[in-house]
Amino acid sequence: MESSQSFSAPPHDISPAALAGVRVVEMGQLIAGPFCGKTLGEFGADVIKIEAPETGDPLGQAIARQLIAEADVLIENFRPGTLEGWGMSPQELHQLNPGLVMLRISGYGQTGPYRDLPGFGAIGEAMGGLRHLTGEPGRVPVRVGVSIGDTLAALHGTIGVLTALYHRKVNGGQGQVIDVALHEAVFNVMESLIPEYSAFGVVREAAGSALPGIAPSNAYPCQDGWVLVAGNGDSIFKRLMDTIGRPDLGAAPDLADNAGRVARVQELDAAIGAWSAQRTVQQVLDALGGARVPAGKVYTAKDIAEDPHYRARDMLLSQTTRDGYTVQVPGIVPKLSATPGTIRSSAPHLGDDTDAVLAEAGLSDEQIALLRSKGVIQ
Repeated sequence: MESSQSFSAPPHDISPAALAGVRVVEMGQLIAGPFCGKTLGEFGADVIKIEAPETGDPLGQAIARQLIAEADVLIENFRPGTLEGWGMSPQELHQLNPGLVMLRISGYGQTGPYRDLPGFGAIGEAMGGLRHLTGEPGRVPVRVGVSIGDTLAALHGTIGVLTALYHRKVNGGQGQVIDVALHEAVFNVMESLIPEYSAFGVVREAAGSALPGIAPSNAYPCQDGWVLVAGNGDSIFKRLMDTIGRPDLGAAPDLADNAGRVARVQELDAAIGAWSAQRTVQQVLDALGGARVPAGKVYTAKDIAEDPHYRARDMLLSQTTRDGYTVQVPGIVPKLSATPGTIRSSAPHLGDDTDAVLAEAGLSDEQIALLRSKGVIQ
C-alpha cells in the first residue's frame, strides 16, 4: 500500500490545500485510475493506493472494506463486474459508507451492450473518433504519442469526483457513482465531429498537420526542422503575408476572410512553405514573433527541459526518489492562486506505507505481522 500522508514540506509557504481532509482509496491500474488519484493528491487529498484483493481472499477484502468505510472517494478502473465479484458493489459499499463517491472508469462504461468487452485506451481512442483523424490522409491511423484516451478519462473522472463531492456537501452528504467510459471521454472532446455529419453528412477525415476548414494553419518546413504557424485571423493573415514578402496575397479581396482562404489553402501553404524553407526555425520564429503572428516550434523532451518559460511557471520540478536519484517531473496543472497544488511525496516503493496505513486503520502490530506472514500484504 502507498499513501500520500507522509509528505515533505512544500518549498514555500502556501495556504491549506484545497482538498485537505478528503480521503481517497485508489484501486486503479495502469494509467486512468492512478492519474486521477495523482491529480487529487496534488491538491491535498490523502490518497491511499491499495492493490486489488485476490478473489476469494477474505482478509484482503476486509482490509479494503475497512479503508473504504472511512474514505470520501473510491477510484477503480477494473472491468465492469469485478468489484461486484469481490462483494463490493456500489450498493454494498454505500450501505457501508453512504457518503462514498465512487469513480468507475472502464472501456465502455458500466452499462450497454459492450460493457463486458475488454477495453484499453487505444480502443477508446478508436471508438471515440480520434484515431480516424490522426495521421496523413489515406495512410494508416497513428497514435497521438501518449495514452491520451486514458488521461482524458482520468480528467473526466476528476471532474466527476469534484462535482460529486460538492453535491454531497450541499445535499445532505449522499454519495454517488461516477461512470466514465474511455471512448466517451475521447468522444466528448471531438468538437463538431457529429454536428458536421448530422447537419451536412460530412465525415471529417484525417488532415495531417493542417487544421481542416481553417487557413492558413499548418506545419511548414525550415532548414533545421518544422514550425507551426496559425495565420488564420483576418488581420493576422495580412501581417503574415507582409512578413513573407507576399503583400499581394494579403491584399487580395477574396482572401480577406477565412472562407476565401480555405478555397486557396494549397496556394497559401505553398507560399508560406517556400519562405520558411529558406530559413532556420529560430529565424522564422523571430520574424513571425515580431509581426505578432502565432507560431511555434515542435518541442522535443530536450526542448521542454531547457525552455525558460516552462521553468518560470514551475512546470519542471526536481524530485529525489527514495533511492536517492534526482529526476525532473512535470509541474502541477492547473495553477490555483490561493490553494496551489504541490508534490507532497516522492514515489514510494510497493508496500512502503502499508504498516502506517493499516495502523491508522486500527490494526495492531501483531495483526499486521499475521497478514504479512500469510502473504496478504507485502
